[in-house]
Formats: sequence, structure tokens, C-alpha cells
Amino acid sequence: MTNTRAPSRIIPRAFPGISPAEVEELISNSRINSYPVDAVLCRENNIEHTFYMILDGEAEVSKMVNNNETRLLKMLKAGDFFGEMALIHNAPRAANVTARTPLVVLELEKEGFDRVLQHSSSIAMAMVKEISNRLRQNDELAIEDLRMRAGELAEAYQKLAEQDLARREFLTNVAHELRTPLMVASGYLQILQKEMLTGKKLDEALETVSRNVGQIVSLVNDILFLQEIEMVLPDFQAVDMSDIAHRITGKYIQKAEQHHVRLRIKGERDIPRVTGDPKSLERALTALVDNAIKFSPRGGDVEIRFNTGNDYLMIAVEDHGIGMTPEVRSRIFDRFYHLDRSDDELFGGLGIGLAIARQVIEQHHGKLEVESRPGHGSTFKIFLPVWR
Repeated sequence: MTNTRAPSRIIPRAFPGISPAEVEELISNSRINSYPVDAVLCRENNIEHTFYMILDGEAEVSKMVNNNETRLLKMLKAGDFFGEMALIHNAPRAANVTARTPLVVLELEKEGFDRVLQHSSSIAMAMVKEISNRLRQNDELAIEDLRMRAGELAEAYQKLAEQDLARREFLTNVAHELRTPLMVASGYLQILQKEMLTGKKLDEALETVSRNVGQIVSLVNDILFLQEIEMVLPDFQAVDMSDIAHRITGKYIQKAEQHHVRLRIKGERDIPRVTGDPKSLERALTALVDNAIKFSPRGGDVEIRFNTGNDYLMIAVEDHGIGMTPEVRSRIFDRFYHLDRSDDELFGGLGIGLAIARQVIEQHHGKLEVESRPGHGSTFKIFLPVWR
């Protein structure tokens, strides 16, 4: 056996005080085997009946924890032994043992093992000591696993509690956002039914009803879109994001003027078309522009900028408004998160626009990033693959 230490020298290291006769008896009841790298000698949860002593090489002991994580328990080298627990009682292996170098081992089956223990008190005492140590290590591992799982359960419970609170606040916001336009439209409809208005006042009343019904329809469509987008995959085509940006600015120019905000487009010349669904992408960019106008100060600017990379188009929507703290920035894409107040300012809406935008961009195999500082505004960047 090449480069293998003699069993008669290795065995006394594992069982101090063992006599030469006991060494010979142990050897006579055993066999010597060689294993290549990555060979598995013991498999966790298997019922096996072999005791091993390493004569040359190294092996690792590992265990599966939390059903998907493999944890390294320790390394074994010449003189170490393993597998004795399964020989003492008919139980499955508690861990995996894998060769990390070419391995030479002394192997002893259950019958031979029992004969050796009957005639060797030294080996029996060493075995009892080793079993006690390993039981203690197993207890410590079990305690650590329980501690980790308790922490994971506490964290999961906290997240569920936060989500439940966010959902309840979301439903409250939905009720509020629906109630106001419904009451306005309902009040004007009652007046119209009584034919109390004529001429210009009648036209203004119809415009008010139409505007508030439009708010209700838009709100309901956003909620339905957010629920359905994961189930409906549109057919992608070449999309001109410059055209989409101009349509959005055309729709939002009046709202921007009402907020005293300047809405501009930059860098749109010679930009490539992207791969996507035009309606979904327009909805995503609309959400970002609407958000930028909402949080911009009077006299502020909102810019839609284009920049081209090697295989993507970047569309940035930048405002110079209130900005966000890191804590708020980490939550703005959550479906039920809504920033309704900053200092003394109140903000309407449900806050689902950003959730819609992220969902759309991810469905288009793109990325949505945000940079923001409190008091300095925010920049949302969309990265979309170009049309090939």
C-alpha cells in the first residue's frame, strides 16, 4: 500500500492505551480500502453498518440544515474514526462523510466490531468517550439550528405583520380615493337629473362628472392591471420610446402647469427602438412622470432623458422635489406602500404606480433603478433591451 501509514501505528492514536494484541485483533477483523476524491463513505439518513478509521488522507463531515443548506461540521485526518454510532444502535447516519483527498481507511463491519469490543476494554472506553463528545456536539448543533429557526420565524412574523398593516392602509386609501370622486360625480348627477343647470353651468357640471368618473376608471384600471400583468404576457414588438414620451408629455402638460412644473424631453435623437409592448411601457413611463410631477416643488423641472448603451436604451425621469431617505427608497416599489405625507405636504393617490412600473420593466427583461437624496429630488432609470 503506497504512502499508507501502517495500521499498527495509526490505531493507538485513536485508542490510547490499547495493547499490541488488541491492535492485532482490530486489524484481523477489518479490511483496508482506498477511495478517490469526492467519494461518499457515509450518507446522511442512510442505515449503514460499517465503522471507519482513516489511515491516510482527509475527509469532511457535513450535514443538511434547514432542508437546503449544507453545513461543514469538521475535517477528519489520519487517526480519526467515524461511523461507530450506527454500529451501536440501528439508526440512520447523522451526517455525510466525503473524501477530500485520496483516502485510505480501515473498515470494520458490525459483527467484527462487536467481537473487538467484547475483548478490548480500552477500545470500549475510547468509544464511549468519543460518543459522548459527538452527542454533545450534536446537541449544540441542534440548539443552534433551533435558535436560527426562531430568528427566521420572528423575522417572517414581523414581515407578515407589516404586510398586513400595509394592506389595511391600502384598502383605506382605496376607499378614500374612490369616495371623493364618487361623491362629487353623484352630487352633480342629482343636480342634472333635476334639470337645475343650463348653458355654461351645465357644460361645467358635465365636465366635472366626466373628470371624476375618469379618475375612478383610471384607479380601477390600475388595480386590475397590477393584478393581471403577471398572468398576461403580451406579444413584444419594436417600440419607439420617444413617441411614447411625447404622448405622455402631451397628456400631462396641463397637470404640470397646474403644479407650476416644467416638463421637458432631452436626448431623444437617433435612439434605437426597444423590445416590448407599447401599452405596458407607456403605462410604466406614465407612472414615473406622474410620480415626478406629484413630488416636485412649484417652479421645478421634470426631465425625461434618453441615453443609449451597447444593447440597451436608458430612459431617466428626473425631478428636483422632496427626495427620499434610504428607508423610504427601499419600499417605494412595494405594492401597498404609499407616501402620503412629507413634512406639512399631503400627497394623494394609492402609490401603486411605481409597483406597476417595476412589474412592467421586469416583464420586459429590463431594470428599474432609483437614485435619490432628501431635499434634492429623485431620478428613476429604466433600462430596456433594444430591438434586434
